[in-house]
Amino acid sequence: MSETKKEDAMTTSSSYVNGTEGVLIYRGYDIRDLGLNATYEEVVYLLWNDKLPNAHELDLFKAALQAKRFVPEAVLNIMRAFPRDAQPMAVLRTAVSAMGLIDRDADNITHDGAREKALLLTAVMPSLVAAWERIRNGKEPIKPRLGLGQAANFLYMLDGKEPNPDAVAAFDSYLVLLADHGFNASTFSARVTTSTGSDFYSAITSAIGTLKGPSHGGATQRAMEQFFSAAERGDIAAWFDESLAAGKRIMGIGHRVYKVEDPRAQILKPLAEKLANSSGKGQWFQVADTIQQLARQNDYFIERNLYANVDYYSAVVLYTIGLPVDQFTCIFAVSRIAGWCSQVLEQLADNRLIRPKESYVGKREQVYVPVGER
Repeated sequence: MSETKKEDAMTTSSSYVNGTEGVLIYRGYDIRDLGLNATYEEVVYLLWNDKLPNAHELDLFKAALQAKRFVPEAVLNIMRAFPRDAQPMAVLRTAVSAMGLIDRDADNITHDGAREKALLLTAVMPSLVAAWERIRNGKEPIKPRLGLGQAANFLYMLDGKEPNPDAVAAFDSYLVLLADHGFNASTFSARVTTSTGSDFYSAITSAIGTLKGPSHGGATQRAMEQFFSAAERGDIAAWFDESLAAGKRIMGIGHRVYKVEDPRAQILKPLAEKLANSSGKGQWFQVADTIQQLARQNDYFIERNLYANVDYYSAVVLYTIGLPVDQFTCIFAVSRIAGWCSQVLEQLADNRLIRPKESYVGKREQVYVPVGER
């Protein structure tokens, strides 16, 4: 492995983001096309293989994922020992690390070994999140059910009930829309870890630790919490004005990359509305939509090109499905594991140490003074 030249730019063919034009592409396919038509399994296959699967390839891939969904008992026993009030992302980070600890082949980052780890982690991530939701509520985890897709199986493992088809469809679209997103912070941290020659589990653990930060993965939870706050206030317009006057951010409005409407939000918004109305929880879409409309009429948001992003309507979708708010970032990871794995596999294919060029801004020409003279 050779060190990357400092002037080298990292490249990827996994996904492309153009925030000025509102473009997100997975392996050449526009997210507006995939988000409306593809299943999550198709998108995972696409990201890892640079092509959409045919029917036979998709069946084989689904079967391979289903076979890997079972959490090892040793890992479940570790999770059972966690404090019940543990932060869910800390639990997920530790559980993935534990998966690597018990895998006797963890350091195998050959082509085949790495792809095997990608398959395992993508398959088991929903099971880990669902298992913790059960364990922390004093219940035993529910084993995965064969024959269900990623979205349906995750919802099934939460309560053992046949999931609502509308909820499955909306959640599957959510998984598709968040599967990859260029060199975001968690993806970059996974690639940096991989570049050192470390194992696949360490790379994904790095990504989870990075996603845990509120500036990256926590926006969906904070968006839903603000909807609760606005609803409690009763007068949404008054809540909006008071929030701005207090210098509070409107969570889910604005994006570091997109200077136009997030294309993923365009797809999620009607899904959120349909699901909220069909479930009898339409008030949460109405609260979100009212705040979004107030923002689009406000000079501060207009002048800065701040629009609703994917986190904004994701909050309504996930809450309406019935998922716990403090698990929202873990559910983000359930989707993004596909992109993390895609990017790690890509890094391994031509691996060089990533060492960004620093800009030193510290002091110079300091002279050492013996401790007794300071």
